[in-house]
Amino acid sequence: MISPSLEHALSSARHCAVLTGAGVSAESGVPTFRSAGGLWKNHNPQELATPEAFDADPALVWSWYSWRRRTVRDVNPNPGHYALAEAAALFPRLTLITQNVDDLHQRAGSSGVIELHGSIERCRCSVCDAPYHGDNAPPTDDVQYCRCGGAIRPGVVWFGESLPMAALDAAQQAAGECDLFLSVGTSAIVYPAAMLPMIARQAGAYTVEINTAPSALAHEMDECITGPSGVVLPVLLETLRRLRGSA
Repeated sequence: MISPSLEHALSSARHCAVLTGAGVSAESGVPTFRSAGGLWKNHNPQELATPEAFDADPALVWSWYSWRRRTVRDVNPNPGHYALAEAAALFPRLTLITQNVDDLHQRAGSSGVIELHGSIERCRCSVCDAPYHGDNAPPTDDVQYCRCGGAIRPGVVWFGESLPMAALDAAQQAAGECDLFLSVGTSAIVYPAAMLPMIARQAGAYTVEINTAPSALAHEMDECITGPSGVVLPVLLETLRRLRGSA
């Protein structure tokens, strides 16, 4: 599974950057966003994940996100999440970038995760943008309201919204500075995240895709490994331990 070129990259890399997508969370039982179990109460989930839907019916959108939050809280990180958390100690620098909003990387022990699409566990006011200061997220399906009167919304990026600039800048900087880039469980069709592997390759990094099926950018990568991240990443971790002399 591990080619000589990848072994060399693993042994010599000073900075590894990793981009994870929905496929990683799907292995823990989190429905991928585009499927999300199909229709939810006769609504298309993609049509609910917009500012316009929230403005039109905040209670409906909030109820769906409450369901999503409960779904995420009922699952656990998988071996791929844990392998990435442990790999951070074996590189001089590891930057973990995720398109997922479920906090599974953090629950597995990763720190400093760059969240391109926000987090379902954090909420903010839809009017003044102030963070919600109650629990991590309101415990009921009822819409909560800010002191300013605005409805509290999930702290995720919706269709039609820009990614948080600080997160995007940090991700692009990491892609441009790393010498090994792993793209894991992502379809590579959502921009600007899909640009990150190309930024890394253009800057001279060795780029590797790990996916159950080739992505839209597979032909642009230096190497592709077909398989579940929960299987492949632990193998990479064991190779890292061998190459870098860690028990």
